Amino acid sequence: MSDFRQPRVRDWRRLDPVMDEDSRYEAVRSRDARFDGAFFFAVETTGIYCRPSCPAVTPKRRNVRFFATAAAAQGSGFRACRRCRPDAVPGSADWNVRADVVGRAMRLIGDGVVDREGVAGLAARLGYSARQVQRQLTAELGAGPVALARAQRAHTARVLLQTTGMPVTEIAFASGFASVRQFNDTIRAVYAATPAPCAPRHPAVPARPAPPGARPPESRCGSPTGAPTRRDPSSTGSSGRPSPASRR
Repeated sequence: MSDFRQPRVRDWRRLDPVMDEDSRYEAVRSRDARFDGAFFFAVETTGIYCRPSCPAVTPKRRNVRFFATAAAAQGSGFRACRRCRPDAVPGSADWNVRADVVGRAMRLIGDGVVDREGVAGLAARLGYSARQVQRQLTAELGAGPVALARAQRAHTARVLLQTTGMPVTEIAFASGFASVRQFNDTIRAVYAATPAPCAPRHPAVPARPAPPGARPPESRCGSPTGAPTRRDPSSTGSSGRPSPASRR
């Protein structure tokens, strides 16, 4: 059996042991942005995962699961919320200053090493075997290097779709995908949308003064910066999160 096959993701792995699930839920209830990236929560009744500061209606506690990473939530079958864009916070708050193998691996994955050199190349740079890297990342983060790289590619692709006028084919390869088919399948799985709706609803045109009160083009995949979007309560547009009635 291949060493690179993704194991079944388990949401309890390596979440901060100092913070119990009741404390995490309180952070979700208070929409505390200080915990964005420290953990993620998913709603079993909707199949959506979010960051703690998501502005949508707070789900009931019995419907909530917690994950250490966005990749772990995706690996368990949850899709990113279109309002709070949790996939735009792909690492925990302390990864950038960590010196251990997991921190180093995350920085290399973010630099596209898995896309260019595969898991074997990542392992060689870290000085470990591919099996050891797979085991350590899965134990620490709930997802292996392939799943983490996939989440990174999906995020990069969404940003390019929303902020550039590049053709979809060029975006697919610029994001690190091996083929357009793989790109389309990943965007559909992560965002529940084809690449076209992830781009702004109006084609790029030369900049003109916007009329007073005009809204900027929107995307079905949310803000490219990952900032939670707050909609008018009367809006009927898709938010990726259910209405209060459906969350109860």
